[in-house]
Amino acid sequence: MGKNVKTKNEILIALDHYYDKQDEATRECLFALKSIMLSADKNIVHLRKYQIPFFRYKEFNLGFLWVHKKKIVVGFVEDKKSFPLEAKPKKDVMTTLALDPMEDIPLDEIKNSIQALIKKYDSLEK
Repeated sequence: MGKNVKTKNEILIALDHYYDKQDEATRECLFALKSIMLSADKNIVHLRKYQIPFFRYKEFNLGFLWVHKKKIVVGFVEDKKSFPLEAKPKKDVMTTLALDPMEDIPLDEIKNSIQALIKKYDSLEK
């Protein structure tokens, strides 16, 4: 294997490290958010992309979790592949939600955002 090619196990260890390096409240909130994201559909996969936890639905980018200045940023990704050719942006379109790890998670807002993206992506496959 080449020098820069990482094994699946190395990638998972790096992903776990992202969670492990956070303070307890942030880590617990991240784990809850990860669980919420993954529970939305069996086709969602959890991976590491851009050095942060990332989620994909089938072949589409779906979302990410990022810790920035003591806030957790939940990102929802509208994959550029989901746009019609005449309106296709150069990059994925992102919307974010900043959360304080010491406050309640807006469960309905997160679930609704994920389900809306999944519904859009599923409609493209027909």
